[in-house]
Amino acid sequence: MKLFTIPNMITLANLTCGILGIWCIFSYKIEVAAFMIIIAAILDFFDGFFARLLNSFSEIGKQLDSLADMVSFGVLPSFILYYLLNQVLPRECSTCLTPNIWVFVSILPALASALRLAKFNIDTRQSNGFLGLPTPSNAIVVASFVLIGTYQSSYSELFLSPTFLIVYSIAISVLMISELPMASLKFKGFGWQTNKLIYGFLLVGLISLVGLKFVAIPLLITLYLVFSIISLLFLKKA
Repeated sequence: MKLFTIPNMITLANLTCGILGIWCIFSYKIEVAAFMIIIAAILDFFDGFFARLLNSFSEIGKQLDSLADMVSFGVLPSFILYYLLNQVLPRECSTCLTPNIWVFVSILPALASALRLAKFNIDTRQSNGFLGLPTPSNAIVVASFVLIGTYQSSYSELFLSPTFLIVYSIAISVLMISELPMASLKFKGFGWQTNKLIYGFLLVGLISLVGLKFVAIPLLITLYLVFSIISLLFLKKA
């Protein structure tokens, strides 16, 4: 059994980013923690890419990938949500049972990520697509909240309000464990015909990032959700 394959080493680098990100939160380096998620997401793409390119698939690689994703895209984003809610919620909340009880809502995405990742490994229906929102999507959006607050503060009132963060934590948790079919953005070679959806989405994403910067990230994930729902409706009619 080969442990130190190229895909596994990339997965371990992903896990390292997750661990460092959590350490950064405890060190009050929240922006660095957000960038750790972005780097982990890039590494998560490349471990699958190299596994397909080198035909280097293994059961240990599959399990290792889920473990790394749980830390980088499950635990770390929930720590960030907890940090953000703890910053924006008033210390005394007359509508809460105890002060700041709503910060515990931030745990829900981590729990939903665990359920989703465990299910993904044994669900044969997800070989060519996804059921429920992939965990990296949530993690990248949570990272964008931090980066928006740091570099595009004019949008902070929307994305960093207590109500928005609480509703987001609940809604994203439901979406991750839902049975909603999601479009797959995995490359199948490099040809245009089999990857035109991915190339189109990447082009729209690049243009959006140039124009809107970090605000584009939650908008793109919303677009991905809408596109998946529309595709599902057309498939049912067909």
